[in-house]
Amino acid sequence: MNDERFVYVTYIRTTPERLWEALTTPEFNRKYWHGTWQDCEWKVGSSWKLMFTDGRVADAGEVVEVDPPRRLVLKWRNEFRPELHEEGFSRATFVLEPAPGAVKLTVTHEIDRPHSKFIEAVSNGWPAVLSSLKSLLETGEPLEPARACPQ
Repeated sequence: MNDERFVYVTYIRTTPERLWEALTTPEFNRKYWHGTWQDCEWKVGSSWKLMFTDGRVADAGEVVEVDPPRRLVLKWRNEFRPELHEEGFSRATFVLEPAPGAVKLTVTHEIDRPHSKFIEAVSNGWPAVLSSLKSLLETGEPLEPARACPQ
C-alpha cells in the first residue's frame, strides 16, 4: 500500500453470484458493513450512496463501471468527515475472479492525491468490512466489530 492506493485481496468460499449479491444488496450490506447500506441502481452513471443507520449519507459518488458478477467501479467521496471530503473523489474497484472452490476478491481504492488521509482511513476500514463479509458468506455470521457503525 502507498498513500494514494490501498489494495486488499481475499479468497471467499462462495460463488461469484453470491458475492456480487452481498456486495450490492442493502440487506446483505447491513449485516457485515456496520449496519450501513448502499443506495444505488447499479447502472453506469447512476448515483451511489453509502447510508448510515440514521439515514445520513456517509459516502457518495456514482457507478463508473458495472459488469455483474465480475467487476464494479465506483467514483467515491467521503461526505461526513470534512478533512476527507475536501480530498475529493476517489475510485473503488471490485474485481471478482473464480478460483478453485472460492472467489478471489480484489478491492483497490485509490485517489490522485499524495499523502491522502482518505486512503489512510479506508486502509483501516476495508480489512474489517471485507473480513466480516468473508465470515458472513462462509459461516453465516459477520464479525462482531463490523456490527456497530463508527460514526
